Amino acid sequence: MSINVKKTVLSLIAVTGLVTAASNAFAQQHERPRTPPPEAIEACEGQSEGDSVSFESPHGDTLEGVCAYVEEQLVAVPENRGRRHD
Repeated sequence: MSINVKKTVLSLIAVTGLVTAASNAFAQQHERPRTPPPEAIEACEGQSEGDSVSFESPHGDTLEGVCAYVEEQLVAVPENRGRRHD
């Protein structure tokens, strides 16, 4: 390979690395922390792990759930967690 081809290849590798790093930094900066809504925390105040509770979601829906520890905090986990009903 000629010196010019080697320089071009190395330049492309460097640019690709910089673009990837910038993209990852941008994505992390704009991620919202995934924390339970205050209503889910309040629903389990005075309750025990495994207790059934209901609470109003931030969207105004009444949700049924079970108190469970999420990152060392007792919160109501909706029964339909992970399933959307749009």
